[in-house]
Amino acid sequence: MTLTLILTRHAKSSWSDADLDDHSRPLNKRGRASAKAIGRWLAGHGDTPDEVLCSDAARTRETWALVSDKLVGSPKVSYLPELYLADPEDMLAVLKKASTSRVMMVAHNPGSAYMARRLAAEPYPHPKFHHYPTAATSVIEFDAASWADVDWGKGRVVEFVVPRELI
Repeated sequence: MTLTLILTRHAKSSWSDADLDDHSRPLNKRGRASAKAIGRWLAGHGDTPDEVLCSDAARTRETWALVSDKLVGSPKVSYLPELYLADPEDMLAVLKKASTSRVMMVAHNPGSAYMARRLAAEPYPHPKFHHYPTAATSVIEFDAASWADVDWGKGRVVEFVVPRELI
């Protein structure tokens, strides 16, 4: 069986309101455009998730809302405080509990970058893959019966994109 993970770092967030705590920061104009572009890209590739695991931060929730506006279907969405600024080990633990074969995770850096690199059996040949800039998105496939069987170095990165290539 093939399991698919769509791993997205949140889009560019705003720093314009110094009174907001980090968790509450929304996207800025560029971030909103980037999230919409990622949604169009996913829709164009047929990469629609059945389940979404999203950090509960404002910028990840807004990223998902703008991405999902371009997709067909209504996946099950979970907003999870444990994904807020999570390290890759915590992100993998959350992923291992997923219940569908096509999962999207919307999270933060540096966890997203480290997770993508560690899941990949081979490095993806894109200059931005290791840095994983805002709204970077990977599609990673695993030959596994369940998410509980997924582990580091077992994934094939089949697609990777950054918004600057789409806008």
